[in-house]
Amino acid sequence: MHTVWKGAISFGLVHVPVKMFSATEDKDISLRMLHSVCGSPIAYVRECPVCDKKIEWDEIVKGYEYEKGRYVTFSKEELEQVAGEKSKTIQILDFVALEEIDPIYFQKTYYLSPDQAGGGAYSLLMEAMKQSGKIGIAKISIRAKSSLAAIRVLEEGCLAMETIFYPDEIRSVQQVPNLPGAVAVNEKELTMAKLLIDQLSTPFEPEKYTDDYRTAMHDMIQGKIAGEDVTVAPSQEPGHVLDLMAALQASLESGKAPAALPITDPGTPASKKKKSVASDEDKAPKKAVKPRAKKKKDIGAS
Repeated sequence: MHTVWKGAISFGLVHVPVKMFSATEDKDISLRMLHSVCGSPIAYVRECPVCDKKIEWDEIVKGYEYEKGRYVTFSKEELEQVAGEKSKTIQILDFVALEEIDPIYFQKTYYLSPDQAGGGAYSLLMEAMKQSGKIGIAKISIRAKSSLAAIRVLEEGCLAMETIFYPDEIRSVQQVPNLPGAVAVNEKELTMAKLLIDQLSTPFEPEKYTDDYRTAMHDMIQGKIAGEDVTVAPSQEPGHVLDLMAALQASLESGKAPAALPITDPGTPASKKKKSVASDEDKAPKKAVKPRAKKKKDIGAS
């Protein structure tokens, strides 16, 4: 693994030298932009529109646009001065319960390993956090960006750090349009929805989930490399069921809904509840019978 950051975890007067490694990797298939005439990759040139010339990296500074077309600029030294020594320290501010953090705050995960002779302090911090059941909330600067972070212990015996958003970086739910207000929920629909959730509930096994798009792209690329004529069948869009009850019923029937739990209205008589689940006798093909003349009693009952 490539080391992306070196520094130390600091809590109280304790410093734990650590190295940081990315815990995740982007496996998206990257497509280049090519010139359709000759097939050459399109180049992006650093060019000044006023001086009309290419710009070298040593001529570039960073700036902030405070008004349209007006900037304040910063040198590399000024930016490093703002970051200060804290850029090399993961400073733990508090210890909290992981359950108290909403997943909306999490950004990216990193692994932390002990650096130099920090193995003893690293193990001490990890064991203390494991026995307390707490995680550390810290501040860290990575690539000139300040972030909050959550430090926790993995079962595999490693410290992990998730960068998390600051509270003012989380947009208010009030900005989301068309949220439903207080709507009365149909009890029968609710019962069927909960039954569907129970039917689809299973232990989390991440290895069974795959990126279908990436797999299809990979197969298409390999086919084109091999000179095959690649065609893709049009996807079939699922039917739009406007009736919520029909959608729930169709979802249940497509899986393995337990037949012992019929869905009925609370006020349905017991005699009608039995008909909600078809018996084996009802499902079996019935023998054809000859039509007979209806009696008066039969006509009145039909």
